Amino acid sequence: MSNKQIVITGKDLIKIIERLGFKLIRINSSHHRLKHLDGRVTTIPVHKNEDIPTGLLRKIIREDLQISMEDFILIIDKS
Repeated sequence: MSNKQIVITGKDLIKIIERLGFKLIRINSSHHRLKHLDGRVTTIPVHKNEDIPTGLLRKIIREDLQISMEDFILIIDKS
């Protein structure tokens, strides 16, 4: 498991996961809901330019996107 600390805003996270094939389906206040064609869904909080808390980011990557932290880091590094 990678020990690299990832600091990312909600806006930037949405841009990254849209490249993975997720599409914005609805916005409810500051929460953006995205869905993939294969049925995966996630909700990203977008609070001004605040960073996503580390635990929530790990949950989104692991459970919602269903990719490893290492793969996510590789995607970020390609940006």
